Amino acid sequence: MNNPLRDSGKPLFFRVENAGEIGFSAPEIRKGEAARLAVRSLSAMQKEALVASARSGAVWRLASDEGAYLDGQDEAPCPLAFFTTGMIASTMNEILALAGERKITIDGIRLIQDNYYTMQGSALQGTMTGGAENVELEAQISSDASRQTLSQLVADAIAASPLGGLMRNATESQFTLSHNGREIETGRALPIGHAALADPGDRFDGARPADGDWPGLIRRGGMTPETAETTSYQSSSLAENQDRTLHVRGICTLRGDGMKEIEQHLYNPRGSIFHFLCEEAPENGGKGRAPDAVSYISAGIGFCFMTQFGRYAAIVNKPLTEYRILQDTHFSLGGASGGTGKPGETDPVETHVYLKTGEDDDFARPVSIWPNRPASSMPSARPS
Repeated sequence: MNNPLRDSGKPLFFRVENAGEIGFSAPEIRKGEAARLAVRSLSAMQKEALVASARSGAVWRLASDEGAYLDGQDEAPCPLAFFTTGMIASTMNEILALAGERKITIDGIRLIQDNYYTMQGSALQGTMTGGAENVELEAQISSDASRQTLSQLVADAIAASPLGGLMRNATESQFTLSHNGREIETGRALPIGHAALADPGDRFDGARPADGDWPGLIRRGGMTPETAETTSYQSSSLAENQDRTLHVRGICTLRGDGMKEIEQHLYNPRGSIFHFLCEEAPENGGKGRAPDAVSYISAGIGFCFMTQFGRYAAIVNKPLTEYRILQDTHFSLGGASGGTGKPGETDPVETHVYLKTGEDDDFARPVSIWPNRPASSMPSARPS
């Protein structure tokens, strides 16, 4: 099978050395931090992205694939792995920052987060919708502080995460839609209110890796252990009718050099284990040796959206020649890590969609918004 990610000659993941040269940068900051994500499809399920942080100016190249359940080649992590990684890393940032403020000594910490997503209905009948169940978070903390103190610490850290606004509140994403090179009405999708930004299709090939140990940034482990909840099989996620719950787990620990390592498991549909490194930029107290939490969150949202294009086209058996997006996300700084002392806030996600098909505009409109999947609900924490 064609495998563009493997055959590209580039590392799958790297910091971009020449972001200025290729003309890719983040949007202006509204709330404290902003990220811009450009994603293009390379094959049915393989995707590559450029994600830029406004505060640091860093641009990262990331890649995503799916497993056998979507007829993917498992060359890179699935989209939800990126979102889970960013989410748990953001919570870790706030726990550590808040513990410092409150003079709580933490001798060791390990976070285990389980995200559950639902998909139900028929694609052909237009009834398929996606949803999210409550997130479960277990915080294993070694400390001389009381259990009550640590429970309050974790609860307050969750609220302080920049992702909090997206998780607590219902927000309707905004769109522009360009079909075969011209902008068209978005239909049922809420419009952004201004013209589409330039198609980012010519930005990807010119991105060059900076010096670094990029093979170690995100690496594959073995297969996730099979459990009783595993119901996937070859092509199962391409079935026209769906009634299933997806389960992604992230396990976050701190390395000796201060970087966060997240081990991601995909239980249903069953997929590979991937290990991610995450670190905040110097502007947020880190060294910027890996993508920060907001960059992973933004990549997860965009990659997941892109997967739905491929799924829909495959299910309805219609040609989708090219598809790309440019997506802006706006977050507040962390309530603890950013020193705001407030709960995290997020603006509605803004997505510019660029499709090339042999079909008419009435085909392009439902493709661009199907299916609706909220990011997740807020975590419920259980310390141990």
